Amino acid sequence: MRHKVDGRLFGRTANQRKALLRGLVTALFDNQRIETTVAKAKETKRIAEKMITFGIKGDLHSKRQVLSYVTDRTAASKLFKDIAPRFAGRNGGYLRLVQTRNRLKDSAPMAILEFIDYEKIKQPKGKAKTAEKSEKKEKA
Repeated sequence: MRHKVDGRLFGRTANQRKALLRGLVTALFDNQRIETTVAKAKETKRIAEKMITFGIKGDLHSKRQVLSYVTDRTAASKLFKDIAPRFAGRNGGYLRLVQTRNRLKDSAPMAILEFIDYEKIKQPKGKAKTAEKSEKKEKA
């Protein structure tokens, strides 16, 4: 029986599992969204939400906790400077997990893990281009 047994093993040793999850969390903070298997996305979501909560706190201990887990200092600084201020008024639920398709080679269920406000971040760039196009049409 697996009562109160927490976490997934992924068929790996503890060191391999920790390295995998650290890499996924770092990639998420760098790229704002990642695509991986559903099981890996669920585990990554658990850890990343805790890191974002540390980022919102922003004290010295929180920074040290994040830097001890995230493998890239630029990703950690992006967390504290860009990501955490966006979610300062929110109590959890910073990430969205969208199940997409099955991978072709092994039919593993895939998912996209992204920040809740991902569409709002990407949208202004598209609007700027359409505004420029409409201005060009008006000039012509």
